[in-house]
Amino acid sequence: MTVEADARRTVITAIFGTLATQAVGAAARLELADLIGDTEADTADLATACGLPAHQLNRLLRTLASLGLCAEPRPGVFRLTAAGALLRRDDPASLLAFAELLTHEVFQRNWLNVEKSLRSGRASFDEEYGKPVYDYMSERPELAALFHAAMSKRHLPAEMASAISAAYDLGRFDTIVDVGGGDGTLLAAWLHRHPHLTGTVFETEAGAARARETIAAAALEGRCRAVAGDFFVEVPKGADLYFIKNVVLNWDDERAWTILRRVRDAVPAHGRLLIAEPVLPDTADVDTLNHAAMENPYLTDLHMLVTIGGRQRTRAEYVALCARAGLRVTEVVPLAQEINASLIEAVPDGRL
Repeated sequence: MTVEADARRTVITAIFGTLATQAVGAAARLELADLIGDTEADTADLATACGLPAHQLNRLLRTLASLGLCAEPRPGVFRLTAAGALLRRDDPASLLAFAELLTHEVFQRNWLNVEKSLRSGRASFDEEYGKPVYDYMSERPELAALFHAAMSKRHLPAEMASAISAAYDLGRFDTIVDVGGGDGTLLAAWLHRHPHLTGTVFETEAGAARARETIAAAALEGRCRAVAGDFFVEVPKGADLYFIKNVVLNWDDERAWTILRRVRDAVPAHGRLLIAEPVLPDTADVDTLNHAAMENPYLTDLHMLVTIGGRQRTRAEYVALCARAGLRVTEVVPLAQEINASLIEAVPDGRL
């Protein structure tokens, strides 16, 4: 292939990306992977189960085969690949909810406004739908449930807990506050690994309610609690370690600084802050990204801009943001490739 032909293929592949997205979304909503199952399936049988004409469904199945999600060993007969199996609902590492969420019409429609967000620096979602995304989802329980299911499967808590434990010595601490800790699954995993630890999940009222259920199910009521509050106002004081996962990146610099400042107000002189988030490389290079990330961080960055007004950051940007909040970054440790995140450790700056 000539250089010119290769360049043309690169551009056309990028343009066709949105078409592939919609094909995967259709497969997810039809639950095709579950219908195909562990063996081979005939298009006619699948079409009956889906309520679609067989010749039309065959076109979608062949598109999925071209994307590597299934194979067609004989005409009109399909089986799942290892990648396609991740769209099964019963797979422990299922990405079905994540596919349904990202291809949902609400978020796809919002992406049409990316230029508006690039000009304003604000989430176009608020303008498109009249309110911030989390407020919008809170009024739509099905969409909210899909969001929580997708986020829980995007990075499996057990894998995240193992990766962080392998890269960072949690055993030297006695108390942990997980700021914005979701349903508490990650903190519960750490408490089981380290019986001397006690912890607090700090969340919204709704988040704290879910965390209490997790804590009770894990039989950790004596060592863990869930506290409701607003991390823009105050976080629980006095823990040895403050942990934040995928929270800072949800906000623009001013609001991210506010969160970090509230942590700085709470952490004692001997304490630590540990941030677990993707860290962008200093320069964007396709070969580096292909080998270092499970997902394209720059597409994720744009999605955060148009949806919630957040952003992903480089190491230098995290260092600067922490410094402004009175925290000094001491190290940045990349986690395993499949986690797609790094650990950023920061300590209180004694100059304040």
